[in-house]
Amino acid sequence: MTAPAHARTSADLIRAEEPVLAHNYHPLPVVVARAEGAWVEDVEGRRYLDMLAGYSALNFGHRHPALIQAAHDQLDRLTLTSRAFHNDRLAEFAERLAALTGLDMVLPMNTGAEAVESGIKVARKWAYDVKGVPEGQATIVVAADNFHGRTTTIVSFSTDESARAGFGPFTPGFRIVPYNDLAALEEAVDETTAAVLIEPIQGEAGVIIPDAGYLTGVRELTRREGCLFIADEIQSGLGRTGRTLAVEHESVVPDVLLLGKALGGGIVPVSAVVARREVMGVLGPGEHGSTFGGNPLAAAVGTAVIELLETGEFQRRADELGLVLREGLQALEGHGVTGFRARGLWAGVDVDPALGTGREISERLMREGILVKDTHGSTIRLAPPLTVTADEVRSALGTLEKVLGQAG
Repeated sequence: MTAPAHARTSADLIRAEEPVLAHNYHPLPVVVARAEGAWVEDVEGRRYLDMLAGYSALNFGHRHPALIQAAHDQLDRLTLTSRAFHNDRLAEFAERLAALTGLDMVLPMNTGAEAVESGIKVARKWAYDVKGVPEGQATIVVAADNFHGRTTTIVSFSTDESARAGFGPFTPGFRIVPYNDLAALEEAVDETTAAVLIEPIQGEAGVIIPDAGYLTGVRELTRREGCLFIADEIQSGLGRTGRTLAVEHESVVPDVLLLGKALGGGIVPVSAVVARREVMGVLGPGEHGSTFGGNPLAAAVGTAVIELLETGEFQRRADELGLVLREGLQALEGHGVTGFRARGLWAGVDVDPALGTGREISERLMREGILVKDTHGSTIRLAPPLTVTADEVRSALGTLEKVLGQAG
């Protein structure tokens, strides 16, 4: 008989996964059983400071009281109707999300990849119905080293071969240009271009922040050439960079905004495409949908997330604590850190390859009670919950200094 999970060790549980769970992830060997705020606890009772926050899905920390209360209250009333009927939570969610983002209409979905796929469909439909692109000829320009998800269509325009190998044939209709290169972007845009789809900050690539003026240039170019600007803020949005949206650092408003991860408060998967009315208005009944998209539980939690963001508290925290993070990383340059990129509470940290790969550094930090995740090579990401304290950030950086010193 299989022992109950609470009676099994981390090693037992990791071994139990091996024969039955698809091997599409390579997680760190820690088995989390409980969590609160910026801290998690494994099945043996060891505590870890979470400096990853579910790739920004946990911007408000684990089990934020207001979000848990919203979920509990809704669970006692209604969880799912599907969009076959109206529900009493969806209108408020959509109204407040549109107001928060400065756009007009909301298409509620579930996962980030669903939001990206939905944004692509909306852009193509707009290109045919409004711009007048001949049917079947719409193109979308994307950036190299992007990460927008892992569906077949999305990996069709990835430049990460590990995401593509073995999954073809691929979906046509995409043009890839270098990130942060306005001249290359302008050359790729033509009369068939429906949209330019980019991350304002490339997260999976290592928190790559474009030059000042790049996002403004994308906005000006797309407006001038008569195509849409789609900003994928699934990781960068909702407070992470010290603003509600990363595009706000350049006062840019895209035509289409893709949101996810933190929108579900770390409780349920919630995503959304938010757009100008004349763009989203191209969709008619039956042309797109989702059984769970806009469900009452998701709408209740999403509304509670928006309420937290409306105060500005979390944006301010990310901005202020981001200075603590940046100062700490600057002190580590030349001491195992060869470079870093940071905005708000989000950083990509390049470690001297002689000291280990990103995976090895992550494992050493785990053994010291700090959870991070590598990206490529010897780069690790730091993205703690926005509820983290300055002392906790400093402690994590002190542990990183210790680990790098030991590796040297």
